[in-house]
Amino acid sequence: MIHRQSGAALLAALLLSACAGGVIPPSAGGPAQTRPTPPGGVATRPVPATPRPTLPVELPTDPTLDKGSAIGLGVARGPDIASLIPSGERSRQALAAFRLSCPTLMRRTDQSGLTRGSDWNNSCAAASSWPEASASEFFSRYFEAVQVGDGSAFVTGYYEPEIGGSRTRQPGYDVPIYRRPADLIDVDLGQFSDSLKGRTIRGKVSGSKFIPYDERSQIVAGSLAGRGLELAWAADPVEFFFLQVQGSGRLNLPDGSVMRIGYDGQNGRDYSGIGKLMKDRGLIQAGSMQDIMAYLRANPVEGAAIMNENRSFVFFRELTGAGPLGALGVAVTPEATVAADPKFVPLGAPVLLSLDRAEPNGIWIAQDTGGAIKGANRFDSFWGAGARARAIAGGMSARGSALILLPIGSTARLAQP
Repeated sequence: MIHRQSGAALLAALLLSACAGGVIPPSAGGPAQTRPTPPGGVATRPVPATPRPTLPVELPTDPTLDKGSAIGLGVARGPDIASLIPSGERSRQALAAFRLSCPTLMRRTDQSGLTRGSDWNNSCAAASSWPEASASEFFSRYFEAVQVGDGSAFVTGYYEPEIGGSRTRQPGYDVPIYRRPADLIDVDLGQFSDSLKGRTIRGKVSGSKFIPYDERSQIVAGSLAGRGLELAWAADPVEFFFLQVQGSGRLNLPDGSVMRIGYDGQNGRDYSGIGKLMKDRGLIQAGSMQDIMAYLRANPVEGAAIMNENRSFVFFRELTGAGPLGALGVAVTPEATVAADPKFVPLGAPVLLSLDRAEPNGIWIAQDTGGAIKGANRFDSFWGAGARARAIAGGMSARGSALILLPIGSTARLAQP
């Protein structure tokens, strides 16, 4: 999911629970053609592939190192990448995405510890005028590979949903899409205790007390109705639930136009993945988005109760201009953007994936983050909008190896004592 912070992985988000007190970030979505999406979607048949083996590494044994970053986990020099980068559309899209990321990439602090802002100057200067037709040559000329930790990658997918919606309530459109309420308050707990630095909670003031904000079941039952918070109206509660998981999407309006909406906060309640819940109860066998949605539609009363077991509720704003925006503040690119954990991958860096599923193999750019995307070599691939994107992202679950591409010369500094 874009972050927004996406930041964010549909399958992982549906199957996993977020950390206690965590907030689901907005989800990335990117510009793509608008076309109707069949209810529930149809999962595509995976195209198998043989992933490149990971590199043998000696992981650091120093107990003082912070294993919560790339440096602490251990970094190994990768192979020569000239023969590993495929030519084709993905590399061309990755070059365009990298070019968009450069202004932010050169001035931001890299949480992973792998690079400095100035490391990217040469590659970004070259990218500004490099012809996309020879994108693979660009990456092989200006980058070298490293493997973080054991290099074992797990990749899911996310997309920008398209659902039926209306700016006004009318027959067939009666599921409210709410703006962020003015009484939803963020509290930085680090202001009260050093031990709580980096932690925040959300809630509202009731009398003299700060209390949790309304949970999903209360909001769905109408606790926010009548306050003028309705941004738009959705046609289908199941489709809207999935759009909330993604964090952004497109509303196909009755007049044929499109309204894009993006994440503008969440009620502060813990997120619960209904996919895991449903599998544990034996309600579904697999766990893809398509499986979950099919059950919810076939059992509307029980399905509504299951959706309410996820107490998290996402609020939206209308988006205009390029977007949706990723964690770098630039529009994410379909089939070129991945969400990653910035503690292990420099945001804006190229990533070379070799997986047991062919569709995501090749070069991607880490432009986003996500609530479920934590740890080394964990990625969420963005597939855009439309039926194809939905089908691929909804069933994406691939494993293999990952290499992070760093500017030539920066790896030598990492090897210094």
